[in-house]
Amino acid sequence: MLHLLFLVPLLPFAGFATLALGGRRLSHGGIAAVGAGSVGLAALVAVAIALDFLASPPAGHAFDQVLWTWFSVAGLKVQVALYLDPLAICFILIVTFVGFLIHLYSVEHMAHDDGYARFFTYMNLFVGFMLVLVLADNLLLLYLGWEGVGLCSYLLIGFWYKHWYNGYAARKAFVVTRVGDTAMIVGLFLLFTQLGTLQIQPLMARAAAAWPQGSALPVAAALLLLGGAVGKSAQLPLQTWLPDAMAGPSPVSALIHAATMVTAGVYLIARTNVLFDLAPPVRTTVAVIGAATLLYAGVSALFQVDLKRILAYSTISQVGYMFLALGVGAWSAGIFMFITHAFFKALLFLSAGVVIEALDDEHDIFRMGGLRTRLPVAFWAFLVGAAALGALPVVTAGFYSKDLIIDRALQSTQGGFWLWIAGLVGSLLTGLYAFRAVFVVFFGAAHTQPRAGFRTGWAVRLPLIVLAALAVLGGLIDIPRGWAHLQKLEEFLAPVLPAAPLRHGGLAGALWTTFVPGVVALAGIGLAWLLYERRRQEAPEAQTSAAARYFLGGWGFDWLYRYAFEVPFLWFARVSRDDLFEPPVDGLARLTRAGWRALSATQNGLVRWYLYVIGFGVAVGILLVVLR
Repeated sequence: MLHLLFLVPLLPFAGFATLALGGRRLSHGGIAAVGAGSVGLAALVAVAIALDFLASPPAGHAFDQVLWTWFSVAGLKVQVALYLDPLAICFILIVTFVGFLIHLYSVEHMAHDDGYARFFTYMNLFVGFMLVLVLADNLLLLYLGWEGVGLCSYLLIGFWYKHWYNGYAARKAFVVTRVGDTAMIVGLFLLFTQLGTLQIQPLMARAAAAWPQGSALPVAAALLLLGGAVGKSAQLPLQTWLPDAMAGPSPVSALIHAATMVTAGVYLIARTNVLFDLAPPVRTTVAVIGAATLLYAGVSALFQVDLKRILAYSTISQVGYMFLALGVGAWSAGIFMFITHAFFKALLFLSAGVVIEALDDEHDIFRMGGLRTRLPVAFWAFLVGAAALGALPVVTAGFYSKDLIIDRALQSTQGGFWLWIAGLVGSLLTGLYAFRAVFVVFFGAAHTQPRAGFRTGWAVRLPLIVLAALAVLGGLIDIPRGWAHLQKLEEFLAPVLPAAPLRHGGLAGALWTTFVPGVVALAGIGLAWLLYERRRQEAPEAQTSAAARYFLGGWGFDWLYRYAFEVPFLWFARVSRDDLFEPPVDGLARLTRAGWRALSATQNGLVRWYLYVIGFGVAVGILLVVLR
């Protein structure tokens, strides 16, 4: 089955091509079959490949499939080649399976949208580029997928382009992530010029052999790659684009947050873990950025009133946990969090989409209320997702993955007490803002009634049921060592990702470090019940203070960037409008317009004239050959 690996990215691309070329001629059923079916087939192929890989692991626990040579110039030979190992398997399974569930949900959720075919066209392209990113065996092909998901995020965030704000949000996402992408491409230049290859596995081997740990070159290269990861994964200080990205449809938000773009930075750091191990200061920076981001976003989520923006800040915070894990050397714990997060975050966004659709596009949680009995499917799905997000002990997948990260933040030799404290505070905040949303939206008095006759069909219910089950059971692939000897994910990833270097271990330590995060998570949930269910705190009083407005606006980052970069740039553009370089540029534009007018004048509709021109061109071509 491994030789069919090329089908995994090819099938979504085939769906994209079919819809792009013939989507207008297909019925709604045909569009849904191609859009969701192509990703579903990719998921089936991915599962078959994973089972074959597990049953008969290839030599070195890796399989390389070379498709063709992209180009070979001046010593740089880049192939379109796919690389499959345990890390890539984890990602392709999540991207295709969760992506398929989101596509299936979209079949019903987007059924009445005028851009139905266009929506699935973009979604298929998004999944295809993400699969290229995680399967690429060289950093340039990875960068192609990296930029591809950036393009698709722009198209999908601005999907409803007739509203000006959606276009603004799409441009903002594109521009902010370009900052990180620029750093990343400079990092690729540095790696190639110093090590002579961009093929990931030889590159890591050469880096380990040629560069001493902590020397300038690995530090510079790792910092530049970190810049790209920070941009795509919306970590400080490039996090400002993600809350505004909620302008897109709910399935888009689910795909971006759960299975594709936002986790690309986590994959990049994990894939190049050798380079980050050679740069301890950068690895520590990854942990600090993760810790700071999870606290920043947790506080911000607590003051949001838009349901999807709460979930957006939640994603920023949970990806912060993944960065924290990677920064302390707990590589497999970061991937574990990626897997469980994909389940419960997709579940939360899709169930939120049901609520928003039922209330005729109402996003304000304080204009909802009392929906527990009116939208029971959405309620139970959201409740399970919030419990997993809040790390409800023992019974949710989110508990096992988050608990492991908090544990490693303390026990790893690359971790520390303050990183552990940050993880605990973040857990308290997560339980608080997650169940704040639950209690305000689904309990209390009803402020807005669901649309008359609104019902969800099987295409919406089935993904919610499957994701809810995974949000509960998905954590059982890695049980804490103090509980049982069941660390299947860590064992599976061992050939690719090194184990975290632990300061100390043992049953007592494991029990203690597991007990504390569980209590903290319960405390956050209990505090949410006290504030937003028992006391029924309402929005007007909660949002009037200056501090509340400050946190609601994302701590002033947009204001800072506007006056630090945007305003000076626009000022410079105005004052330099009439400089010495302007006349030549204007002249080139005038010349281009004149050429266009001259060429367009030849398109007069007279076939005889076209034949004269063709004959003249043939004669000139023959004359040039003869004179040569």
